[in-house]
Amino acid sequence: MLLAQAASLYLMARNQERVMLRVTTRVWVHRIREVTLLVSQLPAPQRARFIERLAEVGAVAGPRWFARLGLRPLPPSPVRRMLPPQPPHPRRFWRRIAPRRLLRLPFLASAEAQVVPRVRAALGTGYRVTGVAAGVPGAPVIALPPPFFGPRARPAGFYDIEVVGPRGPPLVFRLARLASWIVLPPRLLLNLALLVLVLVAALYAATRGITRPLSALARAAEAAGRGTRVPPLSESGPYELRHAAHAFNSMQERLHRYLDSRTGVLAAMSHDLKTPLTRLRLQVETLLDDPTLRARLGRELDEMEGMVRSALALFRGLDAEDVAEPVDINALIEAVRAGFSEMGRDVRVTGRAHGPYRCRPQAMKRCLTNLVSNAVTFGAHAWIEVYDGSMLRILVCDDGPGIPPEALERVFEPFYRLEASRNRDTGGSGLGLSIARDVAQAHGGSVRLRNRPAGGISAELCLPR
Repeated sequence: MLLAQAASLYLMARNQERVMLRVTTRVWVHRIREVTLLVSQLPAPQRARFIERLAEVGAVAGPRWFARLGLRPLPPSPVRRMLPPQPPHPRRFWRRIAPRRLLRLPFLASAEAQVVPRVRAALGTGYRVTGVAAGVPGAPVIALPPPFFGPRARPAGFYDIEVVGPRGPPLVFRLARLASWIVLPPRLLLNLALLVLVLVAALYAATRGITRPLSALARAAEAAGRGTRVPPLSESGPYELRHAAHAFNSMQERLHRYLDSRTGVLAAMSHDLKTPLTRLRLQVETLLDDPTLRARLGRELDEMEGMVRSALALFRGLDAEDVAEPVDINALIEAVRAGFSEMGRDVRVTGRAHGPYRCRPQAMKRCLTNLVSNAVTFGAHAWIEVYDGSMLRILVCDDGPGIPPEALERVFEPFYRLEASRNRDTGGSGLGLSIARDVAQAHGGSVRLRNRPAGGISAELCLPR
């Protein structure tokens, strides 16, 4: 808006400049031609006296000019006689406080360069017209009327135009140089300021009608990316916004329908696998007489049953029934530490959270439990470091053998295990880190693994405040 108003001011100044040049040069050329032809038609004895009188009073149009020269003034026009007398314009408050030259723009054209050729064209080839510097002694100087808009543009010096005709002495006319800037009326600034305020208010209302639905769409998309079920967006406003809201609602409905179907099928399959696993365990215990074979098959069945329990835990981690609420993170971490201490695991905690964190308590506890379980399983000691600020950072470190750099991301894939490098007793089901990352992402955070220089792994849980 400011750029548009600046361009408007520039165009208005250039238009006023053209008007000033056109009117001023036209008046000056007409006055020079009028006086020159009048002098050329006077008898020789009267020319010198007439030129002296012109030099005294100036070639200023109006009743006083005619009276001083002893000429008969022109009668007022019929239109002017019908108009009632106008009272002086009252001085308003803003006129008293506004500077006279608040808006000044540079004057680009030169009136001096236009007057001389136009006077030559108006007088014809029988006259020689030249421009000379003002103040050169010589013939009497005839002052022309002030430039158009003279009260608003003070003269920036003077220059003379000398006209030499076939008859009579040379005539010297003195003209005022126009100022090098254009003065715009102060009321224009007030009008433009009011216009800017009105347009800014209208544009703000119009753009807010567009950006508010877009902000709601962005928040809904971010929440949907974290696995949160958001209410359908209102399909209102311009066509493009209605179309975008309808596409988002349809996408969210199809996505949740697909996830619910997949989760339901896999959860039912995992649950139904418990029954044949239980029958197989009974058959192994009762039908096999070889203790070695019975122990080996029992370990295989235990591993399969652990995978089923882990799969069910994965689906529970994505359960939307766990409602988010403010949770005391310090108490939650202490509960996790106490649970592992009761099992004889060495887990230490340093640092504290500054305040409660809004999360799903069961899902967050499962995330921390999986990270700590991973640390105590593959390391002799584990410790938890808490850093709170704009991000809540929880580091779970161990002193185990570490992970190859190329596998730091693959370990988050479901059922992926690094038994060769990380296994002591068992490789686990390969779902613990996957569940931890899913829970972190559902809260807008992340889980990253790093190899510690001193050995072991540092699992960093970052949660936005």
